[in-house]
Amino acid sequence: MPIPIEPIEREREDTAADPMTEQSPQAAAVPACIAAESLDAYFGASRVVRDVSFGVRSGEVTSIIGPSGCGKSTLLRCLNRMHETIPGARVEGEVRFEGRDIYGASVSAISVRRHIGMVFQRPTPFPTMSIRDNVAAGLKILPRDEAPSRRETDDVVEHALRRAALWDEVKDRLDTSAVAISGGQQQRLCIARALATSPTVLLLDEPTASLDPLSTQRVEELVYELRSEVTIIIVTHNMQQAARIADRTAFMLAGELVEFAATNAMFTAPRDPRTEAYITGRFG
Repeated sequence: MPIPIEPIEREREDTAADPMTEQSPQAAAVPACIAAESLDAYFGASRVVRDVSFGVRSGEVTSIIGPSGCGKSTLLRCLNRMHETIPGARVEGEVRFEGRDIYGASVSAISVRRHIGMVFQRPTPFPTMSIRDNVAAGLKILPRDEAPSRRETDDVVEHALRRAALWDEVKDRLDTSAVAISGGQQQRLCIARALATSPTVLLLDEPTASLDPLSTQRVEELVYELRSEVTIIIVTHNMQQAARIADRTAFMLAGELVEFAATNAMFTAPRDPRTEAYITGRFG
């Protein structure tokens, strides 16, 4: 079932002064594109994300930073219902996308993931598929009345590869195996695959962790270019990367959201001493 566009103004009066969410009345007046509200995530009886609330505005890049094991990637997977695919995992609280709780009983997880795409830490092209078929893979699950023709699919593939800054590099070998290209190209291919379904939000889980510096730069440039078209949330261990590409940054520690602020403000004048200790390298 597709998620209808139902933008609403969130009740933000109490959070406007809360340093863990927004830090100005002007920011609070902007409705969130996607927001977590009192979110808890569990693996069995273990609670690994604890009472997290924050909102991400359309057209911005938000980074999530914190030490290993603090719950960053788990939080990200909760934002498009990937967490529930793990046996024994569950979520409590709400994730609201354009005003609607994606965990509502009538909402399809597949539909959620069409609107909120995800790219993982290591490139994950489908090894038995060509470059073209990798990009088009998400189109195969569309309802019959929405499924594009082959020609339309070719147009979607080209557009997605252009948006991922990969078209010029692979346009003459679309029928070759996706694993025959470099690691950096494979990661941009995965981004193209996520973009092919025209998501509103794109989740990136440490997308450059396994890439060389040049490929990392290409992905960062791509994130910067895509911000005008899609809302991006990126988990990263690299604080310099967060400073380069993110409008806002969330700092997590032991499953809790410690601070959420404009990136420049967080890195120059953090409000919480735990944030300052982390970004100055005293732990992590």
